[in-house]
Amino acid sequence: MVRNVAGLLPELEDEDFYLLSGVEQGMRFSEWVQREKLPKFANLTEEEVDYRLERCLKRGLIEKKTIQYEGYTLQFEGYDALALRALVEQDTITEFGSPLGVGKESDVYEVRSYKPLALKYHREGYTNFREVHKERDYTADNEHVSWMYTARKAAEREYDILEELYPDVAVPQPIGQNRHAIVMEKMDGVELSRTRLEDDQVLGVLDLLVSEINRAYAHGYVHADMSEYNVFVNEAGVTIFDWPQAVPMDHENADEFLRRDLTNIVGYFRRKYPQHVPDDLPTDEVADAISTESFETVTDFV
Repeated sequence: MVRNVAGLLPELEDEDFYLLSGVEQGMRFSEWVQREKLPKFANLTEEEVDYRLERCLKRGLIEKKTIQYEGYTLQFEGYDALALRALVEQDTITEFGSPLGVGKESDVYEVRSYKPLALKYHREGYTNFREVHKERDYTADNEHVSWMYTARKAAEREYDILEELYPDVAVPQPIGQNRHAIVMEKMDGVELSRTRLEDDQVLGVLDLLVSEINRAYAHGYVHADMSEYNVFVNEAGVTIFDWPQAVPMDHENADEFLRRDLTNIVGYFRRKYPQHVPDDLPTDEVADAISTESFETVTDFV
C-alpha cells in the first residue's frame, strides 16, 4: 500500500514541489532522471537541487539510484503529493479523511469540499507494469511508457468516461481530476459483493444493473470489467464504478466484453441466489437485445 501523504503537505515548501515537478518532467524521457538535468527541469540552482533532493528523499517522495549515472525517479508518494497539492490549490479538496478502499490498481480516500467526496489515486502499472502496458489500449502506441504515464492516462480516461455517462447512467458524479487522481462524489450504500438482498429484491436489483449496462451501451461504452466488486447498492438503486478499462461500443471486442460483463453479473446472482436466477437465463440473448437497442427488462428473459 502506498503511504498517505496528506499529512506531509504542510511541511513541504514550494521549492520541494519544483523539484518533484522537475523529476516528473524528466520522467517523460527516462525512468531515471539524471542529476545534471534537474536544475533545468526544476528551474532551481545546483545548490537548491541538492537541498531539495535531500528533503524529498528523506520523506520517501523520490528514489535515488546510481547506475551509469546518478538518477532519480518519483515514488507514488511524490506523484500523490503533486496531484493532491494541485487539487487543494484548485479548491477541489479542502479536507482529507480516512481510506475508503485499497485495491490492486487504486487507492480511494474520503475527502471534503462543499460535501463529502471521494479521491481515487490510480495505481495502474506500479506493481504490474508489463501486464497493464500490454492489456490497456491507451498505452499501446508508446515506446517509453512509465507507471506514472499509465496511471495518469487511466485517470484521464476514467474521468472523461464519467463525464460522458453522468447523469444519464448511474455512475459517480465526476468533480475534478489532476494527474493520476480523480475526485468524485462519495457513493452511498454497500458493495454488491457484501450485500444480502431480500427474496423480493433479487431480480429487481439484477434488472436495475443490467438496465444501467444497457444505458451505458446506448451512450457508447461497455464497462469491460463488471463484477460484484464495482457496484454499490442502496435504497435508491445501483451505482457502477471503476471505468478506466471501458471500451467504446465500436471497439472490435465491444460485443465480447459486453457478453463477458453480463455473464459475470448474472453468474454472481445465480451463485448467490440460485432459487431466483435460473440456470438457463440467456445472457447472449440479453447482450443481443442491448446491442440491437431492443432491451427492455432482464425479467423478460427469465
